[in-house]
Amino acid sequence: MFKRTLLPLFALPLVAPIAAQADEFAAAMESFFTENAANWASDPMFVAAIRAQNLETADYDQTRIDEFDALWRGQVGSADAALIQEVMANPAAIYLRQQVEAMGGSVTEAFIMDQHGLNVAASHVTSDYWQGDEAKYQETFARGPGQVHYGDIELDQSTQTVQGQVSMTIVDDATGEPIGAMTIGINLTALM
Repeated sequence: MFKRTLLPLFALPLVAPIAAQADEFAAAMESFFTENAANWASDPMFVAAIRAQNLETADYDQTRIDEFDALWRGQVGSADAALIQEVMANPAAIYLRQQVEAMGGSVTEAFIMDQHGLNVAASHVTSDYWQGDEAKYQETFARGPGQVHYGDIELDQSTQTVQGQVSMTIVDDATGEPIGAMTIGINLTALM
């Protein structure tokens, strides 16, 4: 996953143009998400993958979640990464990567989470397995159906691109109940 830094309003040469364009970036992020990726949340493959993992993780307590998160963090960058491979190589992850690639660089990453905020499928390796302690989960799944969270606009230090994450609750259309969440990273530099 990319190293991200919140945009300080005083530190980088790109900051003045970015600060001046903050409203444009926010509008572009919302428009792009609504027109290009919001429908991913209702994809039957993603819904089925989340429902299956929810059955597996239904009885997980915080101790078990923390153990899996620590295991994931220890596997990042390792050749022996069974947990990461489960999330990166399943059919939903392959399909998610295809969706990201079809966006031609406008989407930097995408992942879906279960009822606890644990990764189900990801286009790229995330820095952690558990998203449940972050706004991308707390402002979406934890608040119910129809929730969308627009994250901070950030400068990716490694690529010098401006990015933002958008997250939304994933609902099982058959039952109307929230089952998980999805996050995508949008390359705002490419959109502008």
